[in-house]
Amino acid sequence: MTTRTAFVLGASGSVGDALMRALIACRAFRLVSVGRRSQPAQLAAAEAAGVELRQILVPAMTPEHLEAAVRDAAAACEGDIVGLSVLGVGAGTARLTIEQHRAVDVALNAAFARGLAASGHATHFALMSAVGADANASVGGSGAAGTSRYNRVKGEAEAAVLASGIPVVSIFRPSMIIGSQHTPRVLEMLLPLLSFITPAKYRSIRADQIATAMVTTSVTPPAVSAIYHYSEMVPLHG
Repeated sequence: MTTRTAFVLGASGSVGDALMRALIACRAFRLVSVGRRSQPAQLAAAEAAGVELRQILVPAMTPEHLEAAVRDAAAACEGDIVGLSVLGVGAGTARLTIEQHRAVDVALNAAFARGLAASGHATHFALMSAVGADANASVGGSGAAGTSRYNRVKGEAEAAVLASGIPVVSIFRPSMIIGSQHTPRVLEMLLPLLSFITPAKYRSIRADQIATAMVTTSVTPPAVSAIYHYSEMVPLHG
């Protein structure tokens, strides 16, 4: 029986659900999912597959509560720990101030990573970010996906996780995600048809391809931290 544990943040979203399916299918880890609400379908899927899944509920999802819950759970684990996060605001970032956006994408991902690092045996962290992420980008603009301010927040989230103390961090930067609840159906149909004229790193990618790439690097962590765009993610999907 495996002694490796994978902690997941953001399992309730479209990519998060794909990520949980991929983790259950690979059977390489005991699973700990951290979120505000229980996900009964994921519990049922894990039980049917014979995979141990514990759900830690943090209804008051503040950095302090999240870090404490993860730190306590990680301290009780034997063997190596990996973290996987697909947590992010998703749609609607243009309606938020930059501080409201940072409160989720930066503060919560940083707290999650710190909680795991405190165990002393977290070996790898897989973070879903976004193409164009840049911690030095301008904070001006609307904050909508793809704008400078949005890229700034995503870059700050990457930097925060890299600074957590976990030895290897794999950063995944998808462009438009097919299969996400936030991607308009018309774009899901149109973008693949335009892939031949789209620069590789800006090509649309399926949620399951991102999930499998993240799981692949978690099962066999690379030697050093790295950034993965479309061209690096797709081969990891198999």
